Amino acid sequence: MKIAPSSFTNQPYLIDGKASASQVIASVTAAVRAERQRPGLAVILVGDDPASTVYVRNKSRRAEECGFLSRQYTLSAETRGSELLELIGRLNGDPEIHGILVQLPLPRHIDACRIIKAIDPSKDVDGFHYVNVGHLATGALHEALVPCTPLGALHLIQEVLGDKLCGLHAVVIGRSNIVGKPMANLLLQHDCTVTIVHSRTLSPEAVCRQADIVIAAVGVPGLVKADWVKPGAVVIDVGINRIDHPGDYSRLVGDVDFDEVKTVASAITPVPGGVGPMTIAMLMQNTLNAARRSRIQQASAV
Repeated sequence: MKIAPSSFTNQPYLIDGKASASQVIASVTAAVRAERQRPGLAVILVGDDPASTVYVRNKSRRAEECGFLSRQYTLSAETRGSELLELIGRLNGDPEIHGILVQLPLPRHIDACRIIKAIDPSKDVDGFHYVNVGHLATGALHEALVPCTPLGALHLIQEVLGDKLCGLHAVVIGRSNIVGKPMANLLLQHDCTVTIVHSRTLSPEAVCRQADIVIAAVGVPGLVKADWVKPGAVVIDVGINRIDHPGDYSRLVGDVDFDEVKTVASAITPVPGGVGPMTIAMLMQNTLNAARRSRIQQASAV
């Protein structure tokens, strides 16, 4: 569905991240079969954080479903940084592995920046290495591996608005290196006018009300209210927050007050079921892209 950013009804378009992710996964799976090549993805988990364990298991399982060579390395929380670096070094040199992902957060005694910089940029399917950050910032998207969550969010935006985002005003709430900054750079590459709102922004709600596209990624439950959103705006909620309730009941909510904002937005993502499924789908796409680039590089070297 393609809608104009100014259009508005009392029934907003609910952006189905699960359906979009399924389409991406199907495309990746078909490409693997057609090209008769088997991308390799190595996922490393250090420690036993419950949420990270679930994420890693889902990523590994999805890789297998796509026809990838999937390797999972589960290390104890006491693993030294030098041991992790040694494993990454081996995977960097392994021709069967095209993507390396170290699940974050790492235990406090391990320097995450040092670990990320140790990954071969051509295998950095999370898109966190400084080389990939630089490619994205300078517009070299054909060389970049882009962080998966912003890439998935952009995919959902284009599902609604198409490829012609030129001139639209996008407000990104949050300036993290993982979502906010790369999201802003992606939108700039598509000729949006981009504003980043953060914790020191004066009158953030007034800034957001100017936006045709709002992307919320700060980890604050229900931060974005209806009076933050211009009627007809497209709202992408990246936040995933677990809210506990009495009686051992909990639920996931986003950074957007969904029930309020759906009354003014022309299109909106739910939580869960919006951007979340797209993150793993784009990880699979990045791994396929990395494998293709590796094959081209090898062919040109012959």
